[in-house]
Amino acid sequence: MEKTAVLLVNLGTPDAPDAPSVRKYLAEFLSDPRVIDLPRWKWLPILHGVILRVRPKKSARLYQAIWSEHGSPLLYYSRKQQAALETRFRRDGVRISLAMTYGNPSIAGELSKLHAWGVRKLIILPLFPQYSSTTTASVWDSVRRAMSPWRDVPELIFIRDYPDHPLLIDALEARIRQCFSEHGTPDTLVVSYHGIPVRYARSGDDYPSRCMKTTEALIRRFPGLDVISGYQSRFGNEPWLTPATADILKSLPRAGKTRVCVIAPGFTSDCLETLHELKMDYAGLFRASGGETFHYIPAPNDSSLFIDCLENMIRNHLPVHQPKAR
Repeated sequence: MEKTAVLLVNLGTPDAPDAPSVRKYLAEFLSDPRVIDLPRWKWLPILHGVILRVRPKKSARLYQAIWSEHGSPLLYYSRKQQAALETRFRRDGVRISLAMTYGNPSIAGELSKLHAWGVRKLIILPLFPQYSSTTTASVWDSVRRAMSPWRDVPELIFIRDYPDHPLLIDALEARIRQCFSEHGTPDTLVVSYHGIPVRYARSGDDYPSRCMKTTEALIRRFPGLDVISGYQSRFGNEPWLTPATADILKSLPRAGKTRVCVIAPGFTSDCLETLHELKMDYAGLFRASGGETFHYIPAPNDSSLFIDCLENMIRNHLPVHQPKAR
């Protein structure tokens, strides 16, 4: 078989939880027109003149609160996913690489290594279950830019998304049931996704409908349970998708629902948005609004069921006669 590789891609993380590292990371992230699509003449002075002077120090403190002995949680769990897949595909000769859209390891750097290795079939697997122009399309842009000088372009397979893949839903269901087993069935399960501006959705980004596919699949697994879907992590002043997860959590105690569990199916690895925004900030918000118990349900991370999901998607693009490595 010709040399085959898989490039897993997650969003990214600063190299360290300090202001200089966060500033470098945010400069790359917030300069991407897929993330902030304002005219460059209008946006870049705001970014470099205001945001990158103020936000890095504040964000660094948040990263410090979630940083572990292994470093960045997002990079740590992404590496664990990579290692698990390497074990499963070792006998197949398929190379598993990992890159970040922003920060390190970079998409360009990892693709350069695969090019030097002689890759002839390349599967790009963004670790975002629900497509969005702000995440998945940015991966596409980076891959295209990195490969544009190559004369020997490999066969390229780009996995757009997998919002209701049965094995993904199995992994999420297992996380939810474990939480219920440990803490009891809540009054409400809140399903939270990272938000995007309403304008992006109106101009063609089908992210809201992709999120709804995941939520609907979870509802089918938990008939009779009150499940509410919302959006978090708003940035800037323009309208974002609603309902906001924060507003949902503030309203639930007024409706007599004081016990909640929260899951964020858009994040396949725990990160700042899950471990700080949801688990810390939103838990405090819920309790301050009259809520009694709040439990954050971890991301799939390196759970065997989620690795099954990734393996299945990869094997769907490999020759049928290949032995399945376990």
